[in-house]
Amino acid sequence: MCDHCGCGCDHDHDHEEDIMDLETMTLTLDDDTEVECGVLGIFSVEGLEGKEYIALLPLEDETVLLYEYQELGEEIQLDVIEDDDEFDKVSAAFDELFEDED
Repeated sequence: MCDHCGCGCDHDHDHEEDIMDLETMTLTLDDDTEVECGVLGIFSVEGLEGKEYIALLPLEDETVLLYEYQELGEEIQLDVIEDDDEFDKVSAAFDELFEDED
């Protein structure tokens, strides 16, 4: 696992440079705190048809956030993945996606 960013990708990379190249979005948390995040990717997961997921990296943190992703017209809706089995599958798919990018 990359110790610097915690992305689970088993590689070294320049975290600062990666962040600067990312499209960003503002995530509003339940307590109305806003967090600026880099969008690492939007992806689907085999076995979880009909759903897409998004991987976000807060610019002020090193922890990758995974959410269910939906586009509703011009709005974007992010939902917390509450089911442990679903989260495990999404996390594994994310890890595999980053391994393939090397």
